[in-house]
Amino acid sequence: MNKYMNKILLAAVAMLALGLSSCKDEPDKYEVAGGKPVVNYIRCLSSEVTSNTDDEDTKYTNGELVESAYPSSTLCLVGENLRSVVKIFFNDLEANLNTSYITDHTLIVNVPGSVPSEVSDKIYLVASSGDTVEVDFKVIISAPTVASMSCEYAPVGSRATIYGGYMIDDPNVPLTVAFKNAAGQDVTASDVEVAADYSSVSFTVPEGAVEGPITVSSVYGATTAPFRYCDTRGLLFDFDGVTGLGNHGWHDREILADETSITGKFVQLGNGTATLDENAGWNDSDFSFEYWCGSWDTPQNVTSGEGIALNNLVDFTNYENMSLKFEMFIPKSSPWKAGAMQISFEGYDKVTISGNAIDGYSGTVAGANAYVFNNEANDLGKFGRAMYRPWTTTGSFDTDDQWITVTVPLTSFIYDKDGGVTSNTPKLSDFASLTFFVMGGGIAGTECSPIIKIDNIRAVPNK
Repeated sequence: MNKYMNKILLAAVAMLALGLSSCKDEPDKYEVAGGKPVVNYIRCLSSEVTSNTDDEDTKYTNGELVESAYPSSTLCLVGENLRSVVKIFFNDLEANLNTSYITDHTLIVNVPGSVPSEVSDKIYLVASSGDTVEVDFKVIISAPTVASMSCEYAPVGSRATIYGGYMIDDPNVPLTVAFKNAAGQDVTASDVEVAADYSSVSFTVPEGAVEGPITVSSVYGATTAPFRYCDTRGLLFDFDGVTGLGNHGWHDREILADETSITGKFVQLGNGTATLDENAGWNDSDFSFEYWCGSWDTPQNVTSGEGIALNNLVDFTNYENMSLKFEMFIPKSSPWKAGAMQISFEGYDKVTISGNAIDGYSGTVAGANAYVFNNEANDLGKFGRAMYRPWTTTGSFDTDDQWITVTVPLTSFIYDKDGGVTSNTPKLSDFASLTFFVMGGGIAGTECSPIIKIDNIRAVPNK
């Protein structure tokens, strides 16, 4: 027994010795140094500079020499004794230190992405000795960035929200949201409320606001939104007679106006009793809106009137930089829980109202059909369309009894009817007809009976 105990003891001692030896055999282990750090210069690694002709003593790393940078920029501080740094602050915001990116001569760090409460235009390096070294450096706070608006057709007097960044409401220079009135003058929104993280601003749409640009201004500058208020550029369907377009296909979809109307009439998919099963099987009678261009004439008319081809109404030449937009209302009482809103533009070779010849067009002219959705001919089920299905995030979606703006970039028309990605995406000649159909999409949901109201369908520039 003693012999076995001695062997175990010897093994334990050996393991301990090995552990001690291993600790000593880590020559590259990071160790904090003493003394004070010195910063000679700072490079911005977020810049595109990959080579330079700097003096030999400024070549620890590439990147642009800077004295200022934007939040979230990656910087390299170059100097001496930088392993002594245990904390680093930009203004009053502490940045994260990663010792894997610290040497005696270089320290790589990201500028904090938040907005400082107090601006000193300094970097503070806290050393292991307790000393703090100050370095002059300016974090450039951007003018507000503007990405989207909760509802671009929000009525005058209603609440709306603009989303983006750097929405800073300085007590001395308050944030403003300005619309245009009929005379082209600025009218400023009231009751402005800025999110705590500066990512959005809510406000009341001012009296007198009309179609036009929106400008958001802060102490750091002004930005014009990449969208317009009540934008009628590229308007395809308003359902109020401005464009004269509406149902033009197999179904006489309901065109309604009620107490929820945002700008008069709208088209409605579903009625609160019509059902989508969990896979949103075929139900074109209740959940499809189609506009198939053309007429019953021979040759059929696609250049004017009720059956005008959409690309004869709106210029789609630069479609790669355009989006399809529309306002949508889904009541809380009838949420959407299954199926994809498949949105498809279709050229003459895919669908027209009659299939009759078209002057000046020598290609195939298809008649009325739904092949893009049922794949019954020419593999059209593989033709690219957009898939809009916001319910997949939580399993259910409604717009809280409000109208919202939906934005679908035309570059996102990349899906086949089952939700797979296809290379057969729309080209310029395909922007002639348009179909909205809530069905399939390849993701199972929950049986539901949604009501989906749609208004102001338009194709507009992204900027």
